[in-house]
Parts: sequence; C-alpha cells; structure tokens
Amino acid sequence: MDGTSLTPEQEKINALRQVLPEAFSEGKIDWEKLKATLGEDINFSNERYVLNWAGKSEAFKVLQTPTTKTLVPAKDESVNFDETENIFIEGENLEVLKVLQKSYFGKVKMIYIDPPYNTGNDSFIYPDKFSETKAEYEKRVGDKDEEGYMTKDGMFKKNSKENGQYHSNWLNMMMPRLYLAKNLLRQDGVIFVSIDDNEVHNLRLLMNEIFGEENFLGETIKVSNSAKNNVNQISITHEYCLVFSKNKFSVSKEWSVPKNNYKEFESYANRLLKQGMKSSEIENEMKALTKYPRFYEFDHFYYCDDNGVYQTDNPGGVTSGNFESEIIHPITKIKCKKPQGGWRYKEDTIRQYEIENRWHFGEDENTIPRIKRYLRECLHSKPTGVHFFDSQSDAKKLKSENLPFDFPKPVEYIKYLLTMEGSKDGIILDFFAGSGTTAQAVMELNKEDKAIRKYICVQLPELTDEKSEAYEAGYKTIADISKERIRRAGKEIQAENELKFKNHELAITKLKTEFQTEETINEIKNQQSLINNLKSHDLGFKVLKLEDSNFKQWQQIEGKDAKALAEQMKLFVDPVSESATIENMVYELLLKSGKDLNSPIEKKSSFYKINGTELILLLEKATQEIIDTVIAEKPVKVIALDKLFKGNDQLKTNTVLQMKDAGIEFKTI
Repeated sequence: MDGTSLTPEQEKINALRQVLPEAFSEGKIDWEKLKATLGEDINFSNERYVLNWAGKSEAFKVLQTPTTKTLVPAKDESVNFDETENIFIEGENLEVLKVLQKSYFGKVKMIYIDPPYNTGNDSFIYPDKFSETKAEYEKRVGDKDEEGYMTKDGMFKKNSKENGQYHSNWLNMMMPRLYLAKNLLRQDGVIFVSIDDNEVHNLRLLMNEIFGEENFLGETIKVSNSAKNNVNQISITHEYCLVFSKNKFSVSKEWSVPKNNYKEFESYANRLLKQGMKSSEIENEMKALTKYPRFYEFDHFYYCDDNGVYQTDNPGGVTSGNFESEIIHPITKIKCKKPQGGWRYKEDTIRQYEIENRWHFGEDENTIPRIKRYLRECLHSKPTGVHFFDSQSDAKKLKSENLPFDFPKPVEYIKYLLTMEGSKDGIILDFFAGSGTTAQAVMELNKEDKAIRKYICVQLPELTDEKSEAYEAGYKTIADISKERIRRAGKEIQAENELKFKNHELAITKLKTEFQTEETINEIKNQQSLINNLKSHDLGFKVLKLEDSNFKQWQQIEGKDAKALAEQMKLFVDPVSESATIENMVYELLLKSGKDLNSPIEKKSSFYKINGTELILLLEKATQEIIDTVIAEKPVKVIALDKLFKGNDQLKTNTVLQMKDAGIEFKTI
C-alpha cells in the first residue's frame, strides 16, 4: 500500500481486469488481445507460435555484447590451489559465462542451476549493460561501500509483482544466461533447472526456444516437508526441475539411477549367506532394514541361492505373451500350475531359465513358479518424476555449524540428479551456486561411487543483510558462505577418508600375516586399490574472482579532444594496466587463448609454459638468448608483450622471422 487513492482510470482498469483477465499482460492492457476478445478487428500482427516479451531484443544485444573482464586467482581463499581441479568463481554470472566461453565451449557434461524463482520478493534484476565504461557503470548502478563491495541496490533490485514488466524482467535476466550455458554443454550434456509455480510456464517455453523442444527430457517434481501456507489457497509443498539436453540423440538412452542402498543390501545379505544363515532368517533381517519409507521398494520377501540374493517376479502373460509351455516341478515331477493368462515368455526363454536355475518353485506343483531377479541385476532403475527430499535438515545443519543460509537445496537431491545424468568424470557447472550445495554434492558422490567429477561453481558476491544471522556470523557476502561451506565439507570427507585409510592399512597388515592364497593376494590388491582411491579424492578448490582486464581498453573518443586522443594512443606503447600483476596476466591470456583454468602452468626463468608447449608467454623480458630458448621448446604459440621490444626493433623483426621459420604462431600485445 502506498497510501494514495485510486484514480477513476485505475478503478475502470481494475473492473475491466475482473471481467476480461485475458486482455491483460503483465498488469497492462494488451490492446490486440482486447480487440480480439471483443470480436473487433481480429488481426494479430506477425501471427506465429512464439514466446515474446518486453525487452527481448535488448536481451539479445546483452547476450551478443562481448566482455573484457577476466578472472584472477585468489590463492589465499583457495584449498590446495595448485593441485585441485575444482573451481569456485566469485562474480556476476553473465560476465563469468562470457569469460568461460572460449575455454569451456562444449566441455561441460552437466549444468544444474537454482535461479531466482521470481516470487515477487527476489532481488535479481542485474545491470546487464556492459558496453559502457566502468565510470558510467558505477554512476548508473550506484556507489560501492568503503571496502569496495557494490551496494545491494547497485548490483540488483527487487522485482515486485506490481512491476509493469514483472515476467519480462525475469525472462530478460534468464535468456542470455541460458544461451551462454548451452554453448558450454557437451553434445551429450544435460541441464537441470529448478523452478516453482511462478515461472515454470515461461521457463519451459524459453528453454524450448533455446535448447529446442525436441531436446526436452522431462520435468521432475521435488516434494518437500516445507509448506507455503497460503490462506484459502493450495499449500505448496513442491517445486519443479526442467531437464533438457544439448542434443537428445547424443544422450545415453539408458538413463538410470542407483536404487536406494541396493548395493548395501546385497552385500549385507551375501555376508549373512556365507555365514550359513538360512534364507528365511535372512528375509527377517532384510525386513528389519525396510522400516523407513524411503526403502519402500524393499518391503517384500528376499530369497538366497548359490548365486546370491534375489526377489521373485511375476511370470504371467501380459498384453504380448500368453504362451502355453509346460514347466515340471523339480520335486513332485508334475506339471506346475500356469498363470491364468499363460506365460509371458516363449518356449526357448523358459527352457533357458530352467538351465540357469532361474525358476523359483513353491512346495509343490500347485504354486505357480516365479522368476528369480537377483539384486546384482537390479542395482539401477529409471529415474522417477517425483522425489521426496527433506528441505529443512540441510538448513538446520548449516545453521548449527554457524553457516546460516535460507532454503539451501538438499545435498541428497543434487546427488540424485548427478546420478541420473550418469557421468562419473565430467565437469559439473552451477552458476547460481548459492550456499555451495552442488560443490558438496559432487565431492560426496565422488566419495561414494569412486568417481572423478569436477565442479565449477559461480556465485555473485551478494552482500548479506546487516540484520541477518549470516552477517552476524561474520559472512559479508553469500560467496563467503559458499566458500566456507565447501571448505568444511572437504574437511569432513577428509576426516572420514583418513579413518578408512587406517582401516584398510590394518586390513592389509593382517592379510599379510595369513597364508598367501590367491584369494588373500587378491584381497590385498583390493584393499590397496581402495587406499589409492581415497588418496585421489579431490577435496580442494581454486578461487578466482571476476575483475577488470589487466590490459587497458580502447575507448571511442567523441569530438576532437586532442588530449584524450593522446592518452588513448599511449595504449599502443604500453597497454598493461597499472594494477596488473604477472600472475593475473598469465591467467587472462590463458583464458583468452582458449585454455582451461586447470591448464598446467610452468614458470621458467624468463617465460611461462602453458599445457606443456601449447602456449608460451613472454611477459617480463625479451633478449635474443631468451627467444632462442623459447624456440627450442617448439611451442605451438607464443604471446609476448610488445613493450618488451621497446627500443630494439631489430630484435622484434628477427623474432617474427625466426618464429615464422620455426612454424610457431607469434603474437604481441
């Protein structure tokens, strides 16, 4: 409420909205729709099936505008910077996605994002005009605080439902980011986007436009134990996740997820079997483990034979089946009772099951035989469309650890999506990283299934509210919370690994004291393999921050300002920014040369080698001796600062010719 009375015009508009809601779009009258509704002049211009909104053309311009920004390392905030391949980037995600385009184009296996849902309370309208100067930008979006952080009102503002372009603002924010994200996906890559009722309809249409309707893989629903109690309306206990592929035909058609604890059940049951426990006793043990709702699929009988633990399956006919073969009971030697509709298997399949001992018989021929389905054959199932995950436990856990964060995604949920995608060695990207759930989920799942997934998480250094628990706990930005959570998650996993490591070493020591049978030797190798896997876990992460380029940018001079033009001409003499450092220039040139952020960097006495001999950077000094040494390395490409040749044109000319003769691509800045 703003305390003002309604104008006669507004009263009429409100009355019209009550009668003809279909004639309104984003709170305003759509005159074409109004005329069509009233049956007058029904003639929609450029009629076609398309998602359109206010500002769409400007959003395309934002998408196509290149960035001059770069990423600089923050080693003091990182964990194991030089060895880790996990990456956390602090910065505005649109520009970060642009920075990553050249180095990560077509390299990401899976993207998961949890963007603003446009609830009417979100602050997400990012200032997406990047063609202006830094001074113009800061003037337009607001000042920074004393420590250099952009003020909250400067970085983004609230998108209220009273806003005349409420849905359009959200689409303008999402569209360029999704286009850039698609570029980063591999051909067999997949993107998961969480959303709720406010924008799920628009998101589906937007993603149809960007990824292609034919690449829609499905929509899942996450049910939680947290309800939004809207008076006289429906209590919302769910949200959606839209799943699209880069190219549906490149994605594995055999999507599956591990069934809840099947491996643990099988291992436990087989251990009991080896101990001589009877099948009926094992069944009772198994039932004791199925008391929790999430294990509902195990709430039935288990049996055991020499091949392991199994369940029985109905062999009766289905729509295609109804075969009339005869099966003889192994004890009574009498024909067994058939299913009412006949068998679902052909004669040769039935006989093959007999050879493989796959029939489970009753006490006599009056019980219809059933098929044995061994647990080892049923470790995976097709992903389901509805999932239940506790949405409060993760928030409580973070709060108990003095890491307060509202509505974090459940780690188990992200792990489920990761297993649905199926890859065990790809790059996982999350450019709305929030509290860092995706990073923790990747590390935990790698621990569980011995995989080597790597993550790239991007989070805006959004200031926490001064009245919030996070601020009181010492976290000035959301990115600070993310980084600390990832550090703690890594330490927790490392502590678990060290305990397992000691147990495996003790097991090896004990096994070596036993008589060395083939089985003992193989078990020692298995224990050593488990130790090696624990050692290989990547629990670190590189922190990089979005910053201005290390190189001065050419600005168009308006009018005939000779002084300004003279300043611009100096860029040709020394384009390096006053604040630039050698290390930061290395990372910028690495990225702009299309090398990824985990490329090995080797510092030589007078130059830097990137990815072996793929790229050499000359940034500090250039002499004939250095040039000869560089050429002897036989690099593919060499980049040098032009100012290194200042006052020595002959050296530069000779270098160009020598590089050309050696077949080396040579560029100067």
